[in-house]
Amino acid sequence: MIEFENLGKSNQRFFKQFQTEFNSFSNSGWYVLGERVQNFEREFAEYIGTKYCIGVASGLDALILSLKALELPKGGEVIVPANTYIATILAIINADLTPVLVEPNLDSYNISPAAVVASLGPQTCAILCVHMYGNPCEMNSLVEICKNNNLKLIEDVAQAHGSTYFEKKLGSFGNTGAFSFYPTKNLGALGDAGAIVTDDEELAKKLTALRNYGSHSKYNFEYLGMNSRLDAIQAGFLSIKLRELDSMLEHKRKLAKLYLENLNSEFIIPSEKKGLKNTYHIFPIRHPKRDLLKKFLEENGIKTEIHYPIPPHKQKCMQDRFEAEYPITEDIHQTILSLPISFGHSEDDVLKVIEALNSFAQESK
Repeated sequence: MIEFENLGKSNQRFFKQFQTEFNSFSNSGWYVLGERVQNFEREFAEYIGTKYCIGVASGLDALILSLKALELPKGGEVIVPANTYIATILAIINADLTPVLVEPNLDSYNISPAAVVASLGPQTCAILCVHMYGNPCEMNSLVEICKNNNLKLIEDVAQAHGSTYFEKKLGSFGNTGAFSFYPTKNLGALGDAGAIVTDDEELAKKLTALRNYGSHSKYNFEYLGMNSRLDAIQAGFLSIKLRELDSMLEHKRKLAKLYLENLNSEFIIPSEKKGLKNTYHIFPIRHPKRDLLKKFLEENGIKTEIHYPIPPHKQKCMQDRFEAEYPITEDIHQTILSLPISFGHSEDDVLKVIEALNSFAQESK
């Protein structure tokens, strides 16, 4: 059986370092914030190429706090891709803002700058772009749109740790970059964790308070904040893995190259554009017989996933929020399938997946 993801296998190389780190952590007697969090924040900011990093409890919190810290007008409209994971949209709603869904480009699955321009209105206050599956958005265009229209730009980088746009790391383009370190991410913790990066000193100070009940100093509360602190032990684990992140990403890109070069042309595969480095948090393909394909692969001992089966605007909790039609988004959600591509997979694993996929392509003609 080729599993879609085996976190134990992916993390196995770090187990001894994790144990040493846990022993040091437990003996320290300091379990919330402190030196481990500060060290990781410094290391991750340096890795991304920003001046500041603020560790928080999850990727969702990173988005919510980013939106709140920017002091956007209550009810203001935030443009966001219609095909994103629901967390991106939940963040906008939970920050007392209004999500405006726009269609993605079908070749990249990322927000379309042309669709963004067409959706601009008097209430638009920000763009929340999502680097879907690890693939960079068209950042020059989005930055220019924000500059010309006095908008804030927030990057959802939950799926794109280490991806670059013309050698500049994602997360460093916007007013903030919001990261998730959920265990399945390219840089994954051993539990929930997240971070916000920024070059704005005042914004970083405010975010540091907002994650800690709105407080800079004990029992003094400047803002209406929340409890969203990166766990110290998770910060320690993340520091260990960050040192190996580039080698892990290179391994995943080698696996992606096998897919890109060997899959039957019947499958719609990711496009790679000059200057854009995709780190393949997920390797998505599309096929009109997606459900049959998924079943075929499982019968042949290969597990896959669907990211995501139901688009946000079709979810029960979003009923009556969105009236427009999103045919491109719906087509993506009906045809997309995620293939095994974790750090725990080998090239032989991927070659077996390719063999099965190409067999399906031949049989389905």
